Order: sequence, then structure tokens, then C-alpha cells
Amino acid sequence: MFIVVSAFFIAVIIKMRRKHKLAKTVLIPAQKQILASNIQFYNHLTDTDKLYFEDKIEQFLDDVRIEGVGLELTDTDRIMVAASAVIPIFGFKDWTYRNVTNVLLYPDTFNKDFEFEGEAGEGRNIMGMVGSGYMNGQMILSRAALTKGFSKNSGKENTGIHEFVHLLDKADGATDGVPEGFLEHEYVEPWVKMMHQEIHKIEEGHSDINPYATTNEAEFLAVVSEYFFTKPEQFQTKHPELYDMLSKVFGQDPSKKS
Repeated sequence: MFIVVSAFFIAVIIKMRRKHKLAKTVLIPAQKQILASNIQFYNHLTDTDKLYFEDKIEQFLDDVRIEGVGLELTDTDRIMVAASAVIPIFGFKDWTYRNVTNVLLYPDTFNKDFEFEGEAGEGRNIMGMVGSGYMNGQMILSRAALTKGFSKNSGKENTGIHEFVHLLDKADGATDGVPEGFLEHEYVEPWVKMMHQEIHKIEEGHSDINPYATTNEAEFLAVVSEYFFTKPEQFQTKHPELYDMLSKVFGQDPSKKS
């Protein structure tokens, strides 16, 4: 009874806190079922934390426009995009994305010119992208990659989380793999050293981290963050120091939720 009552009052507090924002989005039972059916991170939360997760989903859907390009957008698409955004920032109770206004969902992979039609081999191999220049404030995601990231056979990859981690990285003004706004100054140098050591291991074939992480420091952060959130127990076992550092970055310990 205490748990039920506590959850009720927390729900009331959340809604009161959001009133001044004139929130437009309120998840209906069918949308909450989409969360339960597709987002394992959500399923591993306590009842109280599920309320916070739902609130953050609603905030994101209020703040960011999600559009389908060449497809008919569904509630599942919207929930998966929003969950991709919320998972990395779940430990930051009052933090919202200020560097994205639109998410464009494409049917499948696309090329550097944002084209998704034609043969996949014609440079059409991009699964997600954070816009810059005239595309600043926009993100493009492949629906196929987004869906796979939340499927049972996703492995250590989640394209949605990957791209939103890039936005977290970018929040301090530089997409450089060092999220200084979320990492205490004393840990910055050890983190940079740790990144380069692990990149060397990957290049030598002595790591199970996706080789795409060796592209640059920004991609390293995004790739290991995917692993951190999708396979936290495995990541903690194989990479305990990296796991501890990412726990500090995100303010989360997802292995305890597994």
C-alpha cells in the first residue's frame, strides 16, 4: 500500500511541476504499453522511476518535433525516438535537450546527401546523423536501425542512443568525446587517457567494442555508451574502468537495473 500511495503522490508532484510548462503531451495507456513492450530499460525501473521516465518522454515529445520522411509515423516510432533521448539523460532530473528541435525519421539507411532511395551500396549506409551547419538542431534517424536497437537481437548497438549521446557531447560546444558538462574536471584527463588506451586495444583486436569507436573520440563515446546502456552487465564485466567512468558521466548504474 505504501508503494502505491508513494507512486501516486510522486505522479501528482510531477504533473504539478509540469503545469507551468503548459504540457501538451500526456501518454495514454496504449503508449505506455508500447514502452513496456519495447523498452527494456523502462521495464527494469522501479514504479516510481517509471513515472519519471514517462514524464521525461512527455517533455521530449512536447519540445521536439518528430517527422516521418517517406513513411507514415507511428506511436511506436515516436516512443522509440523519445526513449532513445531519455535513456542517456535519465540521471539528470531537470536536464532537457536544447540543441535539437526536429528528428527526421527515414525508412532505412541514407547517404551523405540525405538520400534514402536507390541501391544500399551507393553510399547509402548512414543509420543516424546529428545535423550541423544549415541542418543544425536537426537529427536524422533510420527507422530500421532505430527499431533494431530496441529489438532482442540488437547486440551492443542502439543507433538512437548513439545519436543522442552525440548531442550530450555537443552540449558543451564541442563534439569531442569529452562531455565536460557532465564529468567533473578531475576525471577529464583520466577519461581522455582511458579512451586512447581502449582505442589502441580495439585497433589491435583486443577488445569487443565495435571498431567504429576508433573513428574519433566523439564516436568512441557514442559507441561505448550504446554498449553501456544495452548490455550493462557484460560491459561492466569486460570493461570495469570504462563502466565506472560512464556511470559518473550519466549519473546512472544500469547494471543494477538489469
